[in-house]
Amino acid sequence: MTSEQTSTLGPDSDLTEVFELAQQLRVDSVRASTSAGSGHPTSSLSAADLMAVLMTRHLRYDWNAPENPAGDHLVFSKGHASPLLYAMFKAAGAITDEELMTTYRRFGHRLQGHPTPELPWVDVATGSLGQGIAYGVGIALAGRDLENEPYRVWVLCGDSEMAEGSVWEALDKAGQHQLGNFTAIIDVNRLGQSGPTELQWDTGTYARRVEAFGCRALVVDGHDLAEVDRALKTAADGTAPTVIVAKTVKGRGVSEVADKEGWHGKPLPEDLAERAIEELGGVRDLRVEGPRPPKAAPAPARTDAAVEL
Repeated sequence: MTSEQTSTLGPDSDLTEVFELAQQLRVDSVRASTSAGSGHPTSSLSAADLMAVLMTRHLRYDWNAPENPAGDHLVFSKGHASPLLYAMFKAAGAITDEELMTTYRRFGHRLQGHPTPELPWVDVATGSLGQGIAYGVGIALAGRDLENEPYRVWVLCGDSEMAEGSVWEALDKAGQHQLGNFTAIIDVNRLGQSGPTELQWDTGTYARRVEAFGCRALVVDGHDLAEVDRALKTAADGTAPTVIVAKTVKGRGVSEVADKEGWHGKPLPEDLAERAIEELGGVRDLRVEGPRPPKAAPAPARTDAAVEL
């Protein structure tokens, strides 16, 4: 598919079309970071399939009304993968290609290296690893027990941050409160900033640890879109807090950097970026209109009665 072929994807789109979206997210992640001369493209490439399936088929969100109280919440705990998040914003029509290519990581602009709530589609600032799951658990708990809203909370986190104790403390609370509206997705791409992660691709150990804290673990091939789709559907059934353990490849789709050390936090040089974009099938202009949010809970009735303290 070329940039001249434009179509809109939705919940009923075939997974072959969703794959094209994933490739678009990869291409735009490479383009944005190379244009800026800074960024984390390889960390974005590994999670592109996961996010393409999520935003097309499962994320119930109105990109034109992010303030909708019933809309799902997406927390990018691995905030350094901001090229991927901003590529998703572009696919949703929330930002333009021009903004992505000319302002990413530039001083004074809103598309910074790590997402912040200056963007209306971002709930919390992330990038300090190990915090996103705790944010997500808090949002899920508030939605279910305080706000009585039907939204789900989805958290994308990296495998390196799973070495943080705060992650497991948060999952313990998710398990204790049985937050069926909470799902974490671990992008197990094996490589961290300066070498392999503690568990590398040992997805079984991740799963056993998740289950020990009272959460449901689903292990998938993070590049098999059908597997990912089934896992996300199961996670959304509301019966248990869920952690999807997705085995992925850092730099997926670009053979010169895939699963290779030394590329963390480095934009691709222009010549390599050109080859990468060609290998990924070229620039695309797909748009996404995913599932709509359910109806919000009715506002509490107003009362003029005195409040007893």
